[in-house]
Amino acid sequence: MGVLRVGVLAYPGCFASEVFGVPDLLTMANHVAAAHGSVQPAHEVSVVSPRRRVIASGGSVLDVSAIRPVDVLIVPGFELSPMLDLDATLAKLGPEISSIRSQAASGTAVVSICVGAFLVAEAGLLGGREATTSWLFADRFARRYADVRLRPESLVVTDRGVTTTAAFSAMYDFALQFIREHDGPRVARSTARIALVDDARSTQAPYVDSRLVPTAGGDFSLGVKRWLDQNLSARYDLPALAQQFHVSTRTMLRRFRDEAGETPLAYLQTVRVRRARHLLETTEKTVAGIAADVGYLDPGAFSSVFVRHTGRRPGEYRAIFRRRRDR
Repeated sequence: MGVLRVGVLAYPGCFASEVFGVPDLLTMANHVAAAHGSVQPAHEVSVVSPRRRVIASGGSVLDVSAIRPVDVLIVPGFELSPMLDLDATLAKLGPEISSIRSQAASGTAVVSICVGAFLVAEAGLLGGREATTSWLFADRFARRYADVRLRPESLVVTDRGVTTTAAFSAMYDFALQFIREHDGPRVARSTARIALVDDARSTQAPYVDSRLVPTAGGDFSLGVKRWLDQNLSARYDLPALAQQFHVSTRTMLRRFRDEAGETPLAYLQTVRVRRARHLLETTEKTVAGIAADVGYLDPGAFSSVFVRHTGRRPGEYRAIFRRRRDR
């Protein structure tokens, strides 16, 4: 296999650390591979831009090269605050979005880091694909790009040549996966150990702080959410829920999805898992007891939902939390 050409797309306001995070880990991997007998570097990295001068986050001035053909194009994230005018920000990045689109059209694999997914979506590459992004902005992303099959719990998602990652440090999860695929598991494992990077993460769900997540939706969906919150342990019954709000089941699903970007059941499951996590962390209740508290008479069904949201079985989640707390 020849040397893989990796380009990192720099643009005004991008996070400088996300420009260099993956290249630095790939550099370490090259050294590790050489120690294991590789005769040439496996990766060649360049920082590219359609602009001559790029000032990244914090005022860092980046040296950039002109856009060139690469095998992999990495799109870092940017500072996205709740009050940011996203339309205006993305409009100013038209040259970068065009570059992403052109590179993809030529067969280049595209990778976004964190909210770099917004740029990739603007380039038209995520419609009909599965994707992820920072959990903090997942709702905002889902409302803006309704045709993307968002998996907000995932750390890294690849769908037909386009890869998206979760927030910030998920760039290392991608980099290790990339190294594992192109250099082998031994090089990836050694690189992770040298860099003190966790190579066993599978989900960003345990990191979600619901207090920081903006509440999505209009008056209708917020009312439904409040009702579901207050009846957490009740059996989910869509017709009864629709009757409670004097609408048909079809109207309930349509209006709630239009406002909140998900179904009432998906929202309820998220809230139930959040409550279960709290009970696992703070009480001695059995898993079966906690399952009943959050509306599941079948502990097996509860466990399946919990695993889907957190990547861990309830008992395993409790054990890991207690080990961390004890340390």
